[in-house]
Amino acid sequence: MADVIIAGSGPTGLMLACELRLAGVDVLVLERLAERSDKSRAGGLHARSVELLDQRGIVDRFLAAGRAMPLAHFAFMHLDIEDFPTRHPYALAMHQTRIEQLLEERALELGVRLRWAAEVTDLRQDETGVEVEISGGQGTERLRADYLVGCDGGRSVVRKLTGIGFPGTPATLTALLGDVTLTDPPSEVVFGPEGRRENGFFMAFHSEHPGMYRVITVEFDKVTDRDAPVTLETLSEACAKIAGTDFGMHSPYRLDRFSDACRLVDTYRAGRVLLAGDAAHVHFPSSGQGLNLGLQDAVNLGWKLAAVVRGQAPEELLDSYDAERRLSTERMLNNIRAQTAIWRASTQADALRQVFSDLIEFDDGNRYLGGVISQLDTYYPVGDGHPALGRRMTDLDIKSPSGQVRVYELLHVARPVLLDLTGRSDLRAALDGWTDRVDHVEAEPQDDHWAFPVIGDVPAPAAVLIRPDGHVAWAAPAAPVGSAVPQTATADLRSALTRWFGPARAS
Repeated sequence: MADVIIAGSGPTGLMLACELRLAGVDVLVLERLAERSDKSRAGGLHARSVELLDQRGIVDRFLAAGRAMPLAHFAFMHLDIEDFPTRHPYALAMHQTRIEQLLEERALELGVRLRWAAEVTDLRQDETGVEVEISGGQGTERLRADYLVGCDGGRSVVRKLTGIGFPGTPATLTALLGDVTLTDPPSEVVFGPEGRRENGFFMAFHSEHPGMYRVITVEFDKVTDRDAPVTLETLSEACAKIAGTDFGMHSPYRLDRFSDACRLVDTYRAGRVLLAGDAAHVHFPSSGQGLNLGLQDAVNLGWKLAAVVRGQAPEELLDSYDAERRLSTERMLNNIRAQTAIWRASTQADALRQVFSDLIEFDDGNRYLGGVISQLDTYYPVGDGHPALGRRMTDLDIKSPSGQVRVYELLHVARPVLLDLTGRSDLRAALDGWTDRVDHVEAEPQDDHWAFPVIGDVPAPAAVLIRPDGHVAWAAPAAPVGSAVPQTATADLRSALTRWFGPARAS
């Protein structure tokens, strides 16, 4: 028996497994495939995803394997994020297969158990756990865990077996993708507005497979059966229809289909079964958000589920996972719908594209869209008060008794941190009852203002409570160094500690 079973070994499932293991939870990952696929769909990590890896101390291995690109885009209109308050103001170009390899290596280092050729075929849950039926190389088996998390993709078996609804907007287009050899490739890479035509758009750029191109076609107002096979002929015909040529494509390595259907689950949680990643939300791949949304799901859920499994927090804490990720994902899905609308070939879409292009020229417009696309502006409604509340903590340089350190280095072990900049010991007493779960770090303030995307500079609080996912759960009002924290703020701190990390324990 495992504490948690995760169905699916993609980026979301592996990241979640790592988060749970950091908290000491026993994790079993089930993967229906017999071995890892070498066919990538996603192509990189946005700035906030890179920060998440930095928070866990593993970013260097990803930076060594990827290529930093100091930009983001909205419907291929470039956004400048180089001046954003982050150590990683770029997207990291990197194929999904390599991301999965590195996350798998980390998961195995942490002691995650991974089983291949193990497909979930049925499940039952009761008040004490979930029974999962799997089929594969060892026949049919039944496994049991305290919780099950479905990270098994857009056609999630776990979601369907649990009966969770998947409402949204239906497909209005057909997109085809192929990694193929071209005998007459375009003279320059086609990636962006240059591939837009009256009857759709196409892209042709170098594939991850040497000597091959990735060709993508999109035909608006054409919806085909998503289960219909994709052949070289169908891709060739679509490309010739839109681009005027199929570039002499042959010898396909991979062929696939996707659409602009946008869907979000009714609930991320049904009892002891939870969903994350594409199992919870699907959309058109505008600006490459899918994998990155999944990583945010995993890091938001991991510490909460671990606290519940270990008996440190009540089960109600899991409800905040749905509330927080739903708000963030709904915002992103609307952004993606807008991008898809702009790609259409019409006078109205051209006008809309021009309006957005003009808005991006203004600093506020660029900052707003850049914050959304990079996911650096991810915000959770944790409460009212200081403007930093609910936002991801900036990776400040701080001077602690142990020396100079970065805030993200304090999060490597995925424990909450009370960062105390008061220069007094008042807050240490307020932390009584939580020292087994929360680290108290006293430091000297370095700046009187902290910078955030979109909202800009805000007065530096006297202290902050940072959740394991890097978001601010409580902040004391700004005050001169050496000043006592107001009693009301101390009471709010204890309330936040109880809300997020469970009730105080007797010394």
